Amino acid sequence: MSVSVQLANKRQTRVRYVILLMLFLATTVNYADRATLSIVGTSLAKDLQLDSVALGYLLSAFSWAYVLGQVPSGWLLDRFGSRTIYGGSLLIWSALAVMQGLVGRMATFAGVFTALFALRLLVGLTESPIFPANGRVVAAWFPASERGTASAVFNSSQYFALVLFLPIMGWLTHTLGWPSVFWFMGVLGVILSAFWFKAVYGPKQHPRINSTELELIEQGGGLVDMDVKRTSVGGPKWSYVRELLGNRMLLGVYFGQYCIATVTAFFLSWFPIYLVQARGMSILKVGIVASVPALCGFCGGILGGVVSDKLLRLGHSLTFARKLPIVIGMLMSVSMVGCNYVKEEWLVVVIMALAFLGKGFGALGWAVVSDTSPKQIAGLSGSLFNMFGNISGITTPIAIGYILKEYGSFNGALVFVGAHAVGAILSYLLVVGKIQRVELTDQGPAAAMA
Repeated sequence: MSVSVQLANKRQTRVRYVILLMLFLATTVNYADRATLSIVGTSLAKDLQLDSVALGYLLSAFSWAYVLGQVPSGWLLDRFGSRTIYGGSLLIWSALAVMQGLVGRMATFAGVFTALFALRLLVGLTESPIFPANGRVVAAWFPASERGTASAVFNSSQYFALVLFLPIMGWLTHTLGWPSVFWFMGVLGVILSAFWFKAVYGPKQHPRINSTELELIEQGGGLVDMDVKRTSVGGPKWSYVRELLGNRMLLGVYFGQYCIATVTAFFLSWFPIYLVQARGMSILKVGIVASVPALCGFCGGILGGVVSDKLLRLGHSLTFARKLPIVIGMLMSVSMVGCNYVKEEWLVVVIMALAFLGKGFGALGWAVVSDTSPKQIAGLSGSLFNMFGNISGITTPIAIGYILKEYGSFNGALVFVGAHAVGAILSYLLVVGKIQRVELTDQGPAAAMA
């Protein structure tokens, strides 16, 4: 306690907040890039004469490669560090966004569809390191008492991306056509990549951090040596994957993330299309209306992290502080099923806003990853977590496409998504157990003693 007071009384830099700002900005652009196809989907489907199943497969293309790229990207992060891999990914996916805008110039339907599907696969592959890198950077730059808020900030960027970019994308699609959306996002990403390499370093390599801030981070549990010593273990071993998958707590966290991410996948893929097809809104109106639930998700995301860290500072256990917001948030997300029973547009928006607020409030999975990942392979552990979560990006768009084809309405789709929110609650309450850091041993991972 005396050390903390002494450090607090010294003049210290606040470089970790600049790092968090860069994570927030980069992840905002990342999620906006992912959402491009959901915004232009109606116009694109009309131009290419796609039915709901074909559109579902196209919407899922990103996630196929994104999931497959998780374990390799985790290895790359642990081997070469977050700064290089993250910045390079940002630059490459932005170039691919520009190329997606050019496929409309192809003469045949087959050519456009195939090229767009292939490019979405490549985008998914190049974006696969981003969230594992986010969790890795937060574990290195923030003490345990600030990780919930820090993780909530970068995680809430997915909602801020929709708030900021949905109106812009809707206007661009309506005014200039769907290719302009991809060109806009591509140029923006290239510009941001230059700022990334200028501002982001590891804690011990950053030219602007002073010893007081570094001590505060390190004594609070920050893994400040993560990138300095990343080659000392010779890179992560593939046997670690098997060891991590043998840990019940981590398996519960992974499955819980799959269920939580199903809610996100719906909002990023079919939600704007739902507003157009089921509620009869124009694409221009959707760009504005869809930003309201997204704004609530953003507020909920920040609030969930703040509440979790506050509970921790009040003396509650890490397990209670992380689980309570997750359970409350997922219960709120189930409310989206209520849209099946109302007709008024404003009431649909209110219910979806409540569901998105809850999803944001309960999205503490990355804080849990920062709390539990073995320090030697934080990137690989985060990648496994993200891989499980983003399988939902494959299953959700396709499943909803088949539900629409079979039943002709979104009612079953909303029940499908709501049921996954319940699954997340059950996983955290019945499977996860005590939340604590995992240490690798020769025999496998063992939970670190408090």
